[in-house]
Amino acid sequence: MTDYVQEQEMEIEALEAILMDEFKEIHSSESGLNTSNRCFQITICPQDDDAYQSAATPVRLALIFSHTEKYPDEPPLLNVKSLKGIQAADLIILKEKLEQEASENVGMAMVYTLVTSAKEWLSEKFAQETGEENAEDEESAKDDIIVPHGEPVTVDTFLAWRERFEAELALERAKLMPESALSAPKEKKLTGRQWFESGRASVKGAVAVDEGSDDEDEEDIDFDYDDFEDDEEDMLEHYLAEKSDTSSHSSRRAS
Repeated sequence: MTDYVQEQEMEIEALEAILMDEFKEIHSSESGLNTSNRCFQITICPQDDDAYQSAATPVRLALIFSHTEKYPDEPPLLNVKSLKGIQAADLIILKEKLEQEASENVGMAMVYTLVTSAKEWLSEKFAQETGEENAEDEESAKDDIIVPHGEPVTVDTFLAWRERFEAELALERAKLMPESALSAPKEKKLTGRQWFESGRASVKGAVAVDEGSDDEDEEDIDFDYDDFEDDEEDMLEHYLAEKSDTSSHSSRRAS
């Protein structure tokens, strides 16, 4: 004849030795079970790491059981409660799972097996939810990334930019021309060569604009910068030749 009480006591002693502070006896009124027998509660966390035993553990549940008169030849009474972060619907699923496993392990001490199964379920559930949260965080981070926009640089775009740049540079250089070169009437527009040969290049600002004159009577003139640029070499040759003639004349007078 099986001594059920002795087997039950031996299992309780083994659970106390293995689970230590996670195992405790509670009053039957706190168990949620329909029994007046001794009831016990086992605290279960997702992992055994110290980090999950602390107050920062995101989820934690209580597995409550009570031995029946013929346990282990019949399943124990079981209940599960959320101690932190577990939904009621998940508790129902877990309880059904544990009751099914208890029925499959009739005839042997099974509480520690049920504890292990609950721990594995909780770890998987927690890991799944954490993975989903991480995936959401990654998607949110991707949405927050600022993608730079702009026109890609190609040969055509570079050539167009260079053309605009050179045009702007030429305009700035034209602005540096002496005002005397710009004060001639439109019909007497000077080329670069004509401006140089006129002798005005040797004196900067030779003709000053009278500040008291009537600006309204004067017209803006269109200086032909292209002609000036085309004649640069001719202007230089003319200047060197003129300087050579002047030096020769001075030498003859000195002799």
